[in-house]
Amino acid sequence: MTRIFRTAIAAAAVAMSAGSLASAQTNPMVGGAAMYPTKNIVENAVNSKDHTTLVAAVKAADLVETLSGPGPFTVFAPTNAAFAKLPKGTVTTLLKPENKATLAAVLTYHVVPGRVTAADIAAAAQAHGGKATYTTVQGGTLTFAKAGRGWSVTDAKGHTGRITIANVMQSNGVIHVIDTVMLP
Repeated sequence: MTRIFRTAIAAAAVAMSAGSLASAQTNPMVGGAAMYPTKNIVENAVNSKDHTTLVAAVKAADLVETLSGPGPFTVFAPTNAAFAKLPKGTVTTLLKPENKATLAAVLTYHVVPGRVTAADIAAAAQAHGGKATYTTVQGGTLTFAKAGRGWSVTDAKGHTGRITIANVMQSNGVIHVIDTVMLP
């Protein structure tokens, strides 16, 4: 009886640790913070230390309510380092109230309607000669191509970045972390 009880306890422990591992895989760390699929895009983004510039920009453009809404949205989220690669003064200028429309255009260029996962990008690329193109909420397009083990993203101006963390599931969509600010 004791042996059966120990076996049952051991099996339960293994099952629980496997469940924790699966949970950890679906809730990746971004910017030092766990991202929870039960929270929306904004609720998760505010916890990432790597996305403070993006969060400030979303607030300045009055997009918090939209990106907290039901969606679904796919957000290609540039890191602080991505914003830092822009010419000096660009972020400060965009955050000014008089540039709110331009800022909103830049930010919505990083948003695709619907929930687009890396697998969706791969399937679209395979169906279209190795490249997948998506229309953004802003109205422009982003083009994706296989780059090593991941994906590159190219904007309308030819700037190319990489998806550094894919498939960060949210209650109202999905986030893919990118290393470059895309420009319409």
